[in-house]
Amino acid sequence: MPPITASQIAALQKNSGNIRNICILAHVDHGKTSLSDCLLATNGIISPKLAGKIRYLDSRPDEQLRGITMESSAISLFFKIMRRSQDAAEATAEEYLINLIDSPGHIDFSSEVSTASRLCDGALILVDAVEGVCSQTETVLRQTWIEHIRPILVINKLDRLITELRLTPSEAYIHISKLLEQVNAVMGGFFAGERMEEDLKRRERAEKQSTRKAQDANTDIGPDAEGVMFEEKDDEDIYFAPEKGNVIFSSAIDGWAFTVKQFASIYERKLGFKNSILEKVLWGDFYLDPKTKRVLGQKHLKGRTLKPMFVQLVLDSIWAVYESTVIKRDQEKIEKIVKSLNLKVLPREMKSKDTRALLMTIFSQWLPLSTAVLVSVIEQLPSPPAGQKQRIPLILDGTPGHNDISPSVRDALVNFTKSKEAPVVAYVSKMVAVPESELKKNCRVQLTAEEMRELGRQKRQQIARKLAEEANAASEPATDHATPPTTEIPDTQIPSAEDAPPVEDKERLIGFARLYSGTIKVGQELYVLGPKYNPSSPTEHVQKVTVTELYYMMGRDLQVLDEVPAGNVFGIGGLEGKLLKNGTLCSVNQGGVNFAGIGMGGTPIVRVALEPKNPSELNKMIDGLKMLEQADPCAEYIVQDTGEHVILTAGELHLERCLKDLRERFAKIEIQASPPIVPYRETIVSVPDMAPPKEKDKDLPRGTTVGVTPSSNISIKIQTRPLPAAVTQYLIRNSLAIKKMNSEYAERESVNRRARGRGNTGGNRRDGGQGVENDEIKDEQSGEANEQQKIEPASAAGGTTTAEPKEAATKNDLDENDAVLEANKTRVLTLAEFKKGLQEVFENECPPNEKDTWANVVNNIAAFGPRRIGPNILVDATGTGLFRHLLNTNSTSNAIAETTSHSLDISPILLHSFQLFTASGPLCAEPLQGVAIFIHSITIPEMLDPSTLNPRQFRGELLTLAASAYKSTFSDWSPRLLLAVYIVTILVPPAALGRVYTVITRRRGRILSEEMREGTPYFTITATLPVKESFGFSDELRKRTSGEAASPQMVWGGYEVVVDEDPWWTPLTEEELEDWGEGGGVEKEGVATVRGWVEEVRMRKGLFVQGRKLVVGAEKQKTLKR
Repeated sequence: MPPITASQIAALQKNSGNIRNICILAHVDHGKTSLSDCLLATNGIISPKLAGKIRYLDSRPDEQLRGITMESSAISLFFKIMRRSQDAAEATAEEYLINLIDSPGHIDFSSEVSTASRLCDGALILVDAVEGVCSQTETVLRQTWIEHIRPILVINKLDRLITELRLTPSEAYIHISKLLEQVNAVMGGFFAGERMEEDLKRRERAEKQSTRKAQDANTDIGPDAEGVMFEEKDDEDIYFAPEKGNVIFSSAIDGWAFTVKQFASIYERKLGFKNSILEKVLWGDFYLDPKTKRVLGQKHLKGRTLKPMFVQLVLDSIWAVYESTVIKRDQEKIEKIVKSLNLKVLPREMKSKDTRALLMTIFSQWLPLSTAVLVSVIEQLPSPPAGQKQRIPLILDGTPGHNDISPSVRDALVNFTKSKEAPVVAYVSKMVAVPESELKKNCRVQLTAEEMRELGRQKRQQIARKLAEEANAASEPATDHATPPTTEIPDTQIPSAEDAPPVEDKERLIGFARLYSGTIKVGQELYVLGPKYNPSSPTEHVQKVTVTELYYMMGRDLQVLDEVPAGNVFGIGGLEGKLLKNGTLCSVNQGGVNFAGIGMGGTPIVRVALEPKNPSELNKMIDGLKMLEQADPCAEYIVQDTGEHVILTAGELHLERCLKDLRERFAKIEIQASPPIVPYRETIVSVPDMAPPKEKDKDLPRGTTVGVTPSSNISIKIQTRPLPAAVTQYLIRNSLAIKKMNSEYAERESVNRRARGRGNTGGNRRDGGQGVENDEIKDEQSGEANEQQKIEPASAAGGTTTAEPKEAATKNDLDENDAVLEANKTRVLTLAEFKKGLQEVFENECPPNEKDTWANVVNNIAAFGPRRIGPNILVDATGTGLFRHLLNTNSTSNAIAETTSHSLDISPILLHSFQLFTASGPLCAEPLQGVAIFIHSITIPEMLDPSTLNPRQFRGELLTLAASAYKSTFSDWSPRLLLAVYIVTILVPPAALGRVYTVITRRRGRILSEEMREGTPYFTITATLPVKESFGFSDELRKRTSGEAASPQMVWGGYEVVVDEDPWWTPLTEEELEDWGEGGGVEKEGVATVRGWVEEVRMRKGLFVQGRKLVVGAEKQKTLKR
């Protein structure tokens, strides 16, 4: 099939019923790009012999070098199919346009998967027949479930079952069946979780209705009321089954694939069965009786050993081809197979010594991959009109401010209105950086045969005319008087093309988009709706833009279009400086929809500080960083308070790619990068060998202190305790619920503040003149999320200098754990559910001797920290209602209770000090985790007149007192440093197990499980690995195992204590002094390691380090004497 031209593309784009927008999703190295190559070969883009080897859609050099995909790429394919209707005698040709997006499988580039899936209506989910369901396979299946796109399962690399595992057809059938069950189990888990959530919501509605019924006995609310009855849903459509046509069996590297439907049509005439019957019985426990030619179920075998029909009619034939060509060359058998299949194989190919080429020739004619895949895509996956009618209502309900979306916009999206008068709505999933030389002005246009003949004719005429002119000039007599005077021009005045300075090839940003309604044209004016846009505030986060270019994407090439109708995936120019990463384009500025407001996957956790090698090129580096941040969906760029330019990436491989792009494409200068900066957490634990409490008053329990301000005005009694581990994990899992609770409270406070007005001044204020300072503290508290951006590696907006810095990120107040929860669409608990669950954890998981300590803590929680959503709590143990209790719905106090003995309100200052302390711990100024701080009492002299206080001095004294008290009580316990860890999954053959264990343990990893994958000789190892130790892990693993171990998949796993030692431990007891000596803590195993980590972070942050030498080897001080 010849390559498709631009005119054909433009014509096909208008027939939306024959368009399919699909993406290929899979775990890394499961064959996505090889499958894409086979599909491209059908359009004449690459040679069929190079399919699976050239990896056409891996257009980056580093992608070709590493053999993995790093960026999602789109290409448009043309496919023609012959269809015969029931009444028509002859089949008619139908032309289809398939917009294919190939996505990465590596965990570092999971954000690329999110950008690809949002643009599509269907997906091909590839699973390796040997490796089975891996970590990223579950991730992409969840992505299809969240995005409501219809998947097709492709069981790839079936050739490995024959050539590597050497399974018989019967064993392979059992193996494939179990693999299919694993995939369906994952889909069933998603369905069960959704049904549980719906059931919970139904119960909540029922409780509300019963409450209303109790309040109003006259209200008729029966058991059949709306929302009370639980509606059962059929889950049959969510599972993969070969008889349904949504399962494809393939080997992309050998270029073949088939479905059950294909073999049903092959054996329809031979066996005399109807096609519809064969489709149902070719898969499953159905057997063909050789005598009666009848299909039998398993219960009718009566002890006979028959092969399932799938083995007998399908797998045996495929195994026979491999055995006669690849495994054991049998020329006679090959000729017999070719003849029986009625294939046309040339004699030179039959005699070829390249067995793999012969195998591909046979399969390309018998079971071509493109036919099986593209026919299944056309028949199983929906067109844009059908897909939007199903998906859009579900997606719109999850967008911000969905109740305020304009009815005309909603109708156009759901009903797929593509007329020119319809509102234009397009979603830009990411920005793609393209060299200017590869854009339309410099790109070669695909010509038709007639155009090429005309161009050749014109060229021949030009050559003939030039030759004639030269002949005429030579025949003319050379006379001196006829020659006009000429002035010689020196050669230096005519610069050659070689001497001309090279033109810099700039990078241009093109939006990668999908049009949902209307028709978009070049020169049209649209509104860009940022990720924070809300239809209820239509004037905020909106910019106007003019469309400058439209493209359809052919992998690495861009072809120009004048207009794009709805339902197509396309590239759009003119968005530079208007859109950071993703956004929505809309032709109306009122009641628009925000597709970009839904959380996407990908969490940057690795940071490096950058600086140019030549300081004068700093501006070039900054411009390059801005360009990189726009072009990469996951990379983020911030400027810290110290002036450092920091880039945040998802992992080691992502970091390497970003630095390479920055040096070679965006900044084009030499850049120096610091060692990777990874996050830590600080906590405290209770262990037997702790030092005695430092407090002078021995009657106070451990971790308790009484502090007094320098002016002796106020004294505070504070106690710090480690939270139970189960409580800490519960707070981490439900951080989104805490965030929602704080935002709702902030909205209520804002409404109340506006209702009260600001008329209360002077003596009417309850705080006696302290209100201004308290308001300042509240304002600072409201901005703590922005302050934390300098600390949290998941921050994004801080310091970003782009055209619209306020839209620098949609998750600027989430850390790594929160972003993972949001990406996985974890259900957010209500206030009642969160409180109930927290109480149960305190009751069930606390040690028996601490039950009384945590008895009524839940009702007295005053704050969470840091950033008001972290896994640390501030408890109001005063009993006077000094603080607002977050989880106590019966609490009526706003800031200070009426029972307090003084009108001075210091609660905002203490809350602020708590947030500051939990955001910057005493070990190395890293955030705290798992710490509870109790405020037992606050003593204020009754004679203290607030009007006589200096507000700023008083506030400074109180903040200093709280900080010193927190630090003092923290040091009474045994501190621990928590390291960020990955959950690593590795597929290993038995021979390499020991070497893999050696590499993991050397890098302070911990083995969690080792399971043998059933039906294969491989083991699946699951371990934890510190992020700090993960750099170079893949390369070392590959070297140590000689490439036998599969590429490790590293998923964010939270924080844990890797080395369980106190960094400031010193020997105290006689036994310890005898073993370690005085000051021998440095020699104790593990202590020196943890202390080194702490001092490394302190040095990086410019903090004091005990015993650090600032000058080494200084022999003589410089003087002015000679």
